[in-house]
Amino acid sequence: MAKEDKQQILTFVPKARIILQLGDQLIRSESIAILELIKNAYDACAGIVTIRMKNVDNPSIGEIVIEDNGCGMDYDIVKDVWLQPGTTYKKNQLEDKKFISPCNRVPLGEKGIGRFGVHKLGFEIILISKKHGKKEVHLTINWADFDNDKLLQKVPIDLKEKSAEYFEQGQTGTKIIIRNLRTKWTRGSIRELHRAITSLNSPFESLNSFKVLFRIDRKDWLGGLLSFNDIKSSSLFAAEATIKGNKITSLKYEFTPWATMKKLNGRKHEEIDILMSHKIYDEVEEKKVMKEIDISTFEIGEIKFKALIFDLDATILSLGVEDKKGLKDYLKSNGGVRVYRDGVRVYDYGEPGNDWLNLDIERVNLPTARISNNIIIGSVRLDRLSSKSLKEKTNREGFIENDAYREFLSAIRFTISRIVTQRNIDKDKLRSNYGSSIKVPVVDNLQILKEKVSKSLSESNPAKAEILAIIKEIGDDYKTISDIYIRSASAGLSLSIVIHEIEKIISELIRVVDDSKSTDRIKSLTIHLGKLIEGYSALIRRRSRKESELQPLIKQALWNIEFRLKAHGVSIVPAYEKKKDFQTSAKCSDSLILGTIINIIDNSIWWLNYGRVQNKKIFIELSDEFPGYLTLIIADNGPGFTLPPEDAVRPFISNKEGGIGIGLHLAFEIMNSHGGELLFPSADQFTIPKDFRSGAIVALAFKKEKNKYHDTTN
Repeated sequence: MAKEDKQQILTFVPKARIILQLGDQLIRSESIAILELIKNAYDACAGIVTIRMKNVDNPSIGEIVIEDNGCGMDYDIVKDVWLQPGTTYKKNQLEDKKFISPCNRVPLGEKGIGRFGVHKLGFEIILISKKHGKKEVHLTINWADFDNDKLLQKVPIDLKEKSAEYFEQGQTGTKIIIRNLRTKWTRGSIRELHRAITSLNSPFESLNSFKVLFRIDRKDWLGGLLSFNDIKSSSLFAAEATIKGNKITSLKYEFTPWATMKKLNGRKHEEIDILMSHKIYDEVEEKKVMKEIDISTFEIGEIKFKALIFDLDATILSLGVEDKKGLKDYLKSNGGVRVYRDGVRVYDYGEPGNDWLNLDIERVNLPTARISNNIIIGSVRLDRLSSKSLKEKTNREGFIENDAYREFLSAIRFTISRIVTQRNIDKDKLRSNYGSSIKVPVVDNLQILKEKVSKSLSESNPAKAEILAIIKEIGDDYKTISDIYIRSASAGLSLSIVIHEIEKIISELIRVVDDSKSTDRIKSLTIHLGKLIEGYSALIRRRSRKESELQPLIKQALWNIEFRLKAHGVSIVPAYEKKKDFQTSAKCSDSLILGTIINIIDNSIWWLNYGRVQNKKIFIELSDEFPGYLTLIIADNGPGFTLPPEDAVRPFISNKEGGIGIGLHLAFEIMNSHGGELLFPSADQFTIPKDFRSGAIVALAFKKEKNKYHDTTN
């Protein structure tokens, strides 16, 4: 007779060591472990939590005590909540909209795993807790008992209820004593813990109802540490913003020069109701498209942003910072943008190495136009109940990267970009007046290279004269390139790219010249550099200017971007086509002006999309209303300029999301090189139709040549 198949209803039977593994895997570091216990004290309505550390550099005799004056726990809560990992006790409180804690706080925790922080710190745990009207509870755990092959349910834990021994005279709270430490603490790890504790609350809004005190017997380990109050006056730029729905409802920026900066005046800037948008890749259309940023699509709530921005240029610092190294060290450890929910920090945003906003990456690509984490101290403030769509990861390394998080991230990045635009305006003025002496890119390094070659290679070396001749030729060619870089940038090749490529090779040359044996390498690199320069020069060589009719140029520009105009639903009002009773030609470089017209129309397309204009239109006209000039006018029915004209034409200043601020700067330089002007006229300066009077108006003014059309013979 065949045996009957086995069948049982089973349950998981975990081994005891799973508790140890959970503690190791879920809590990343000792500092995070202590912060989790501090957060537990916050949830327990504590007003003060004190961390005491003694002999922690010797694990066998060291002791860590975390004590709070919160509402405490009774026997049943310890048994049914504290000793049940993953309990939904706090999660249920959070979801119960009617729940109000005695101190009117919303629980920070919800997963029931923060208590594993005690295991991360030491093997022997004594927990003493007292709830109002209840007896004192004593819990003793030796984590070493779990490091074996026993089943979890077979490891005994000693829980006792007794008359008050520690919390007397009606006091309540929880005290956790940790001994037989798992880690030998060092000066560095203590300083890191101190930094973590001080950053638990936002530096901009202190929680008066919740204080954390840190006490250690090795006070010398904390010597020389600067605080936020020590360095905040060293910042030059400050900003705050409120984000709600699809807008920055309020943005305030202030530049405050130090008293020693007599040449500069402070500046304030305010904006309201700034629509948020960004470009994202559309997989259906297989291209980047403009998309609205709207945090109201999710439960994120209102976001408050604050930031201080610093300038670490050595010459700037010498004007107002005494402890330059201290400031730089502080910013290296504490710089970045942190996130706070109900005033308590969400880890690990703003930690060294966590470039969650891509600030460092973008600064590498555009160092003069972007900020990095080590020059900003920022805070993002969220409301706990309103931001339920932002869910923290179990390992305490930020939010789960879902759609809500991505929208949240986009809103913060957009806000910072608007602030950085304002900062760049003042930074430019700051550097112009007080910055380090300007080094001419490429030219200065070529001179250094020339001197090194002259000293390092003997006169008898046949390669010396050849290399020096090539270096001279490179210098001459580069001057030509830099003189006409405008055309290269208009064609999509910016001077910054040219400089970057050339500087890389020059840096390598300077290094190898120090090795007298590397003549062949020097010669090879020099020839390569010469070819690179020659290639750039051929690409951007200036073409001669000639008298050109502007109407065909405008038509050519529109033909070049016809598809783009149709794709974005933009119609052209071609007033320029009407017969004129004045001369409509100008002496110009066709390719430069063609590129400029296209750049300006491209700008209009972007802002028409950004402003969500329904009937998008661009008006193009030729006018002689500006005395002495033939003027090409391009106007749109979009939201208009968000920057003053004098700032809009400066490089690296732009309010376009992801823009580098080079287009209008190039247009300005191109018109200057033509002896003309780039104008941002008011609607009253020219005949502008009503639909376009509130939009962006840009004018290319070409100077008329005197007496050109008059017979000067007798």
